[in-house]
Amino acid sequence: MSSKEHERPEVDATPFVEATQSAKSRYGRFNLAVIGGSGVGKSSLVNAVFGRDWAKVGKGLPVTRGVTYYNDDSLGIWDVEGFEIGSPVSPGEQLRAHLDAIAKHPAREQISVVWYCVKSNDDRLTPADIAMIRELDSSGVPVILVLTKVDWSRNPITGNRTAPKGVEAFVEWLEEPVDEHGQPINIPYERVILTSTSDKHGKGKGHGLGELVAETLALSPDNEKDAFRIAQRLNLPWKRELARPIIGAASAAAAGAAAIPLPVADAITLAPIQLGMMGRIATIYDLEMKAMMSAGALAQLGAQFAGQALARSFIKVIPGAGSFINAGVAAALTAATGEAWMRLCEQVHTGKIDPARVSEAWGDFAPSFLDVVRKMAERKIAGT
Repeated sequence: MSSKEHERPEVDATPFVEATQSAKSRYGRFNLAVIGGSGVGKSSLVNAVFGRDWAKVGKGLPVTRGVTYYNDDSLGIWDVEGFEIGSPVSPGEQLRAHLDAIAKHPAREQISVVWYCVKSNDDRLTPADIAMIRELDSSGVPVILVLTKVDWSRNPITGNRTAPKGVEAFVEWLEEPVDEHGQPINIPYERVILTSTSDKHGKGKGHGLGELVAETLALSPDNEKDAFRIAQRLNLPWKRELARPIIGAASAAAAGAAAIPLPVADAITLAPIQLGMMGRIATIYDLEMKAMMSAGALAQLGAQFAGQALARSFIKVIPGAGSFINAGVAAALTAATGEAWMRLCEQVHTGKIDPARVSEAWGDFAPSFLDVVRKMAERKIAGT
């Protein structure tokens, strides 16, 4: 074995950083307006769906009285207070002023969907609520009417949950709303969804949130659906659907790089491809890996991915491989590594792994020989 194979490979983490920045630019930001009075549970709802405790962030930008804009790379939240009782301005006019202030912001900060939040134990929408929903509708943004803090009852046998009778009566009224004289009222919302962020004891994961997330995605503009999939924390299959094409593209690029078989000692040349794959997947899981890990730690991971030691460990047991990595091996290594990295990101994303432990946790996720062989078999079956 040559001294070259014993040298510690030098890997630049730049491809990871550049891929992350490119992915953030591509996916953009999803902007949600959450409207409701104090105590309705807006902050808890946002935290349950997006994993962001805006009330404690302290980085919101007050736009005007009653309106605050919180944002990061993938998500913007317009926190809009409900109608201020006693205000000399009508509810519709008050909200119109808020919407006019928001409209002055850049295009990437404009509202895509509105959650209009009302406590579920209210019997009816107030005239102020109805006026504000009509104003939102006239501005062209879709409104989901979210009934919050539902005190569900759970059937111990079937597991099915039911809302209190008073809440059910509220929903029935919303389906065919009438005023005190029995005359029909127009309330232009898209859907009414019942939610809770915890049980009556303040525990559990709540209920109705998956339905809320699915409806929000359905109402989102096509060019912002991926940004919403990235920002939300409840539907992991959506994230996997976004990540797997990236793994496929990286695998194909690795195969191209090894079209002329690479000596094991030169396997490190695959690192930029795999680091780029890592960066894009980390973005899909809404992880700021650059802040979580030093450039050196990222580079070390890249070296582990495509490094000589990893390559040698597989080459030795792959019949006929000799001391070279061909296109099939390079693609399989990259695909298996991408799947492993996706699983690791998912664990960090769901809070099961401390972000500070990513580099040391990688050893528990690194692909095994069987993982790589399985990917090689998949490629052979697919004819690629």
